Amino acid sequence: MDNYKKLIQEQLLRNAQVNSRRHFLKDCTLGIGGLALGSFLQSCSPNSIPKNNYSTVDRTLNPLAPLAPPFAPKVKSVIYLHMVGAPSQLEMFDYKPELQKLHNQKCPKSLLEGKKFAFIRGEPTMLGPQASFSQAGESGNWISEYLPHFKKVIDDVAFLKAVHTDQFNHGPAQLLMHTGSARFGRPSIGSWATYGLGTENQNLPGFVVLSSGGTPDAGKSVWGNGFLPSVYQGVQCRSKGDPVLYLKDPKGVSRGLKKDIVSAINSINHQEFLEYEDPEVLSRINQYEMAYRMQIAVPEVMDINSEPESIKEMYGVKPGEESFANNCLLARKMVEEGVRFVQLYDWGWDTHGTNHNTSVDLGLRNKCREIDRPITALLLDLKQRGLLDETLIVWGGEFGRTPMQETREGKTNKYKGRDHHGDAFTMWMAGGGIKKGALHGATDEIGFSGVEGRVSVHDIQATILHLLGFDHEQFTYDYQGRPFRLTDVAGNVIQEILA
Repeated sequence: MDNYKKLIQEQLLRNAQVNSRRHFLKDCTLGIGGLALGSFLQSCSPNSIPKNNYSTVDRTLNPLAPLAPPFAPKVKSVIYLHMVGAPSQLEMFDYKPELQKLHNQKCPKSLLEGKKFAFIRGEPTMLGPQASFSQAGESGNWISEYLPHFKKVIDDVAFLKAVHTDQFNHGPAQLLMHTGSARFGRPSIGSWATYGLGTENQNLPGFVVLSSGGTPDAGKSVWGNGFLPSVYQGVQCRSKGDPVLYLKDPKGVSRGLKKDIVSAINSINHQEFLEYEDPEVLSRINQYEMAYRMQIAVPEVMDINSEPESIKEMYGVKPGEESFANNCLLARKMVEEGVRFVQLYDWGWDTHGTNHNTSVDLGLRNKCREIDRPITALLLDLKQRGLLDETLIVWGGEFGRTPMQETREGKTNKYKGRDHHGDAFTMWMAGGGIKKGALHGATDEIGFSGVEGRVSVHDIQATILHLLGFDHEQFTYDYQGRPFRLTDVAGNVIQEILA
């Protein structure tokens, strides 16, 4: 196998030299006469390769090799907590006493004119907050009674109170939030991060996905690699049973035999690459070798039973069950082992009010109870281990909720619920590079629209990339004849929440 790798390395080096000469003669706009100036401006540098301290050949042979970003990063890893279904900001973080005064009154027509809603029809009534609020911490930020534990860490987070999106259906909104586009086919933010930075632990995937309750409406595309090589897609692990399906070898297959099998398969793959030079073959080679190494590393990392009882109690884990609490503890263990991007999806936040299990007053209260303790524990645990300063935590949903009660076919639902709303919702960030206790943005007196510090989905993505050491406008990948980026043609770093 080493001989094949040497041959591939030599061929890649020859191709790189040939492509560099072709690129210079064909694409450099300054021409040969502008050699010195062109070199100075780096006008001939291909932008599809991340800036790093490794050669192109080394990265191609090992696509998950750790790389240095163009700028000094604030964090090494990201844990993204996505609440699938869109939690109501009006019962969690966005306190609106004026909305309470309007409870059960008819919604002003001015709030409905020119607006599109998923289910509201006719004349809905206003729905006051279904939870009480209080100020907490030195920051004095408002927080709901539904999140009693979170008060302990409220001074560690920075709130974004006026996030907005142009999507109001779950699938497209989730795609936009995670891939920068409401359409299928773009890489997820976790794929961009591992493409640009690789991962520090070569025995584990660089991008790990953990879900509780179900799969997002947009499906597995929200952690897909899009047009990036497939080695950068998220690897879904489970918090119950075997962490990865088929991780264990069948009876009669020893570790040594498995190694021989992988070596034999990859010898064929090496030959195929030398003949066709398809980069996906190299991804396949890497994935086979990664799977072999994961058989040793994954069971140990994902064993939460080995954690001290005090830690398990702090998170509220339930060994043997699939839960958000288990996944939060696993996320800490993953970043502790050098995994670059850990994505948690928690399903069940679609509080329409079509039945008592999904209504705001009961369904949301139950969902908050499920995440309150684990998220608090995650922040405290990372802090006590000295990991919070080098880890970014992101929390949010795909959009927000309306201040009026949902109606379908012009009728008010029996159970209190809110419709989809993209004009204003709350997200928060914590960890390295984030200003503690910060509050950016504000909504109007009923929480319908952002009136100060409005930020977009692309602004969120630009800020995450910035903290990882990238300029979101320069971090691109060439595909179908043009450079693509996560933030499409928009986005600004949210400077107000940076430390």
